[in-house]
Order: sequence, then C-alpha cells, then structure tokens
Amino acid sequence: MSWLLLLLGSYLAGSLPFAYLVARARTGVDLRRAGSGNPGATNVFRVAGPLAALVVLVLDLGKGYLPAAVGRALDVPPWILGGMGLAAVLGHAFSVFLGFRGGKGVATTAGFFAGVSLPAVALSLLVFVAVAAWKRYVSLGSMTAVASFPLVMFLASRAGWTQEVPGPLLICAVATAALIVLFHTANIRRILAGTESKLGERLETGVR
Repeated sequence: MSWLLLLLGSYLAGSLPFAYLVARARTGVDLRRAGSGNPGATNVFRVAGPLAALVVLVLDLGKGYLPAAVGRALDVPPWILGGMGLAAVLGHAFSVFLGFRGGKGVATTAGFFAGVSLPAVALSLLVFVAVAAWKRYVSLGSMTAVASFPLVMFLASRAGWTQEVPGPLLICAVATAALIVLFHTANIRRILAGTESKLGERLETGVR
C-alpha cells in the first residue's frame, strides 16, 4: 500500500500545472489556447516571456526532482524509484487538474533524472545544447537529450563517475525516455515536413 501512495503522490506532484498557472497569472491567457497550445515552459516563453518561462522551468524541474529525492530518502527499491519518476511524467502529460491534458514532460523528466544521476543529466544537457544549436529545434534537442540519458547514465556508472545503476531503474529510465519521444510525435512530423518552429522564429498566431 505504501508504494501505491508514493506512486500516487508522484503523479499528483507531476500534475501540478505550473505553466498554465504562471501564464494565466502573467497574461490572463489560457496557455492551452495560445502559441503551440502546449502547457510547458517553451510555450510560456512564447506567450509570457523569458522570466515567466524560467519560473516554470524551475518549478517543472522541481516537481520531477521531488519524487527522486523522496524515493532516495526512503531508500525505496529501484523499480519503485523508477516508477515514481514515470508517474510524475505521466502526471505532467495527463494532469488531473487540466482534464487529463498536459505538456510533454521534458523538464519534469530532467528533474527526476537529475535526482537519480546529476552527472549524467549534465552530459545529456550538453547533447541538448549541441543539437539545439545545430538544428535550431528545441523539440529535437529535448528529445535527443532525454533519449540519450539512459545510455549516458549507464556509461557513467561503468566509468565509475556515478554509483552502479540497478537494472529496474535503467529500464524505467528507458521507458520514460520513450514516452517523451512519443509525446513529441507531432513535432517529429513537423520537423520532417520542415514546418517546426525554430529558435529565433516567432510562432504564428493560433494553436499548433
């Protein structure tokens, strides 16, 4: 029963719609009906500016980091710890407070991964910066960075930079990364079609 409460608590933490709340407070706009329509930090940047986006980014990172911190403090089994991260990401993507709609979970995933292996997240961040600077697609950089994390975490543990990664936790990390890529299906289609918004471009009015 206790592990069910931990998973439920992680889901509820992930469900907190910080992007929606900050954009609403800053501009009065419903983020789901503005910009890309995605209640996440990138869309907050477009709609409400960089300061609001930074606030949302920190809060979304925090709601992913919290389950990792709680799970490690309680010394839960690896599969419970990984499940808590997965639950937080699902909460962000299917928020109970937004009618089971939500964002794509990149920052929440990064926050959880940071609580599991900060050195691996730092290396994955370099992947994000390199890909985003090269292709100028935030979405592509995000997907690549998140997808690279399980491998980077495994290699970092093998190199002795971090503690050994239990198999169940690694499996949960792979599942979480796969979910993030799945949530970006529409972005992948737009990238292939050449219609995805790039860094430095303004998004046209209307939800995409």
